[in-house]
Amino acid sequence: MEDKNKNSRRKFLDKGLKIGLATAIGSIGISKLTSKLNAKTNSSSNEKMELMTTDGTLIQVDSSEVMEMEHPKNPEYNVREGMPNRKMVMVVDLAKCKNALKCQSACNKHHYITGDNAWLKVYKMQEAEDTAPYWLPMMCQHCDHPACVTVCPVDATFKRKDGLVLIDNERCIGCRFCMAACPYSTRVFNWGEPGQEVTLNMDMTDHTPSPEHAGMPSVKGTVDKCDFCPHQIQNNELPHCVTACPNGVFYFGDKYEDTVTNGDETLRLGKLLEDKSGYRLMEGLGTAPSVYYLPPVDRLVDFEDGLEDFKEFESVEKPE
Repeated sequence: MEDKNKNSRRKFLDKGLKIGLATAIGSIGISKLTSKLNAKTNSSSNEKMELMTTDGTLIQVDSSEVMEMEHPKNPEYNVREGMPNRKMVMVVDLAKCKNALKCQSACNKHHYITGDNAWLKVYKMQEAEDTAPYWLPMMCQHCDHPACVTVCPVDATFKRKDGLVLIDNERCIGCRFCMAACPYSTRVFNWGEPGQEVTLNMDMTDHTPSPEHAGMPSVKGTVDKCDFCPHQIQNNELPHCVTACPNGVFYFGDKYEDTVTNGDETLRLGKLLEDKSGYRLMEGLGTAPSVYYLPPVDRLVDFEDGLEDFKEFESVEKPE
């Protein structure tokens, strides 16, 4: 049962959006609001589903009236082009983060990262001595106007049509211009070989560290960063940090469909940002990040220091 629930959490592109009611709603797009939509749409039962229209109105309809629109995997998928007509975004709810670091651990595990090279870091934040501290997860912001892409001399850093900013490690020459240009300091340099032991069933003989091999270890002398797990998105699954978080901090989805999910709940992106005063980091720079933050108000958890027992967050040795 646990595996089944976990599997349903990870399916979001093909299970997270329901559109095309031909009766009461006509052509209005609708989004899945609760897990009750896991019922098969070809059922002839009278089971009711709670749906949300684009104007935020909750309605109940018969499950047999809902059509499921899937985004099939393109057999000629071009990793540098991405998925057209999509715009992937992430929302981070700072009120929920308690520094469990499960997000970082999962990201490190699936990308063969250790120590300071973690793509996702969680920082303790506090505006003043008399204000409450909070935790802020920081990852690549996948900007619509990325400075890193502009300065790369070999086109190793590029932006896809679906908004993902990726690095082609095969082209990367290690000049680190992109690291200097990034205002968010989210990029890391591979001073050595992958720190984690590569699994025995992974043949690294002909491994090329390019975007086509997302989720594989990188190589010494290249730059790395959060990639939003394109290999997961391509398979209609959520990024590893989203599914690993026990507190539902991360929401992920498609801006064009105005829908994001943390695996347990699916919400309208626009309404979520409006109701909770969502914002983006350093918006004045004009980078237009794809990561939104919700302020740490009405926190659901007590603030705790969570790094003391996290052995994986140890520094790695760098050459002198």
